[in-house]
Amino acid sequence: MVITHSQDAEPLIEKASVLIEALPWLMEYAGKTIVIKYGGNAMVDEHLKKAFAQDIVFLRRCGVRAVVVHGGGPQISSMLERLEVKSEFRGGLRVTSKDAMDVVRMVLVGQVGRELVNLINRHAPFAVGMSGEDGGLLIAEPKTIDLDGEAIDLGQVGDVASVNPEAVLDIIDAGRVPVVASVAPGPDGLVYNVNADTAAAALSVALGAERLVMLTDVPGLYADWPNSTNVITQIAVAELREMMPTLVSGMRPKMEACLHAVTQGVSRATIIDGRITHCLLLEIFTDEGIGTMVHDPQED
Repeated sequence: MVITHSQDAEPLIEKASVLIEALPWLMEYAGKTIVIKYGGNAMVDEHLKKAFAQDIVFLRRCGVRAVVVHGGGPQISSMLERLEVKSEFRGGLRVTSKDAMDVVRMVLVGQVGRELVNLINRHAPFAVGMSGEDGGLLIAEPKTIDLDGEAIDLGQVGDVASVNPEAVLDIIDAGRVPVVASVAPGPDGLVYNVNADTAAAALSVALGAERLVMLTDVPGLYADWPNSTNVITQIAVAELREMMPTLVSGMRPKMEACLHAVTQGVSRATIIDGRITHCLLLEIFTDEGIGTMVHDPQED
């Protein structure tokens, strides 16, 4: 029996060309560790949330050892307001009291993390939720900032003091995807709110990751903001260091995290626009990629 069809072959050929373009990248990243910082609009838009979960499952099915680190600023702000817990920002950072920290912990570990785990596991039973408290993964130290010559106490806000990646490695080696909330205990017995960008960079270094990819709400690092919307596609660490003092407060911690990761052995760190559906796959498995990639020419 002969089966015929009248479908135009051109769209099918285009699909095949996309798959062929992905082939060398599939080969390059199979078995490699990629740390992904989940944030921005991708965390609050339902369509983008589902697409991100699909991307993570796709990566895992392709043999990528994916690790997700997340914060949850919008969700924290919403819950603090609902519970009438006062919170203020100093120097772009949330001052976190004990009451506020209880809410931060509840939202990150019990809400944002659980939701992402469930979204991923609808497609395949890969995701395992955890936080910096589990298995001694992260140890925090209190963070202070200098504001107009005054040292500002931010409460239970911390930087990463040390990383013990054994618990995450156990989960990866079992074929799962760790989903890590960025809270961590300190040496004083308190639990600290840690910037997710900082936590993702520290974890990527400790894991010896091949790449760090950070989702944000802009197309990338602008070459001359606000005078131009031209995006830098690649930037060397030396050039980024020169630019750092000129960056706006929202972009600075992301680029600091990228700079830290690359200078400590991660081959590439990229910020990408999380508002684009399937942005992870576009960045990792296409020739052009999206966003801004930080690299060290001496290591290329």
